[in-house]
Amino acid sequence: MTRASDTQGGPVTLSKEGLPGWLDPVVRAAETIEPLQLSRFLPPADGAGRQSAVLILFGEGARGPELLLMERAGSLRSHAGQPSFPGGALDPEDGDPHGDGPLRAALREAEEETGLDPAGVQLFGVLPKLYIPVSGFVVTPVLGWWREPSPVGVVDPNETARVFTVPVADLTDPANRATTVHPSGHRGPAFLVESALVWGFTAGVIDRLLHFAGWERPWNRDRLVPLDWRS
Repeated sequence: MTRASDTQGGPVTLSKEGLPGWLDPVVRAAETIEPLQLSRFLPPADGAGRQSAVLILFGEGARGPELLLMERAGSLRSHAGQPSFPGGALDPEDGDPHGDGPLRAALREAEEETGLDPAGVQLFGVLPKLYIPVSGFVVTPVLGWWREPSPVGVVDPNETARVFTVPVADLTDPANRATTVHPSGHRGPAFLVESALVWGFTAGVIDRLLHFAGWERPWNRDRLVPLDWRS
């Protein structure tokens, strides 16, 4: 189990013990998914890119399984105003980027951005490292179960506009799904949930998780949402 003190330099471990049964498909997906099944953007072969991690945190809400998301402040240099998973770049004290560094970074960043108590989070899986070309980040998606929920909210308004949870039922609802069209021509999956448009890297990971967990429902991929050129 992960304890709060573990994020301060001790070992951070993965554990699948005691997870709710509905997470089984996600556990299986994490164990079998190949990098190119997750994204066509993979880390540069030369090792370039800034190591970072995000926390994909599943909880149990009033309407069943849910995911924790946040909306980045509009003043930030990269990905401003975008809904995202909690996360960020690894710090030296997080440790080995190829070991448990991303686990520690995901918990630390989530605590800094949303105020959640890492002691209530059980990490149970890691997805293949991905790459965000526009910002040069090499991202490790870390999967967690919010075993003991704690209050969350905006910690620093300069970094975060809001913190919210989204029921998985809303993410799988075909009425909430669309395809974004970037001015560059790039198209990707999107979710219109909780008064937000979730797109880009975050939506791509959610889309693939829903697909490989067997939760995806048929949706209209021809429903297009154009993105602003500043996005």
